[in-house]
Amino acid sequence: MLTKPKTLAYLISLGLLFGVAANPATAEMSEHQSQQTSQFRRIEQSLPLKVGVTLGGLALIGTELWWFLFSKNKANKT
Repeated sequence: MLTKPKTLAYLISLGLLFGVAANPATAEMSEHQSQQTSQFRRIEQSLPLKVGVTLGGLALIGTELWWFLFSKNKANKT
């Protein structure tokens, strides 16, 4: 039987899968992208975007650490 957290996790995973599969940018390459070069192009990003991505990553890392290391009920340990 599916519990509420499992059902939510399945729905989120399914949404991410469909979101990536339906993205037209991943389905076709433009002419500029098809020309391969030996150098990288620099993509300028705004400072708020960089800060937001960094804070989001740190929040996810903190959530994972809490989930796997600190969320276990101490009463279950023998």
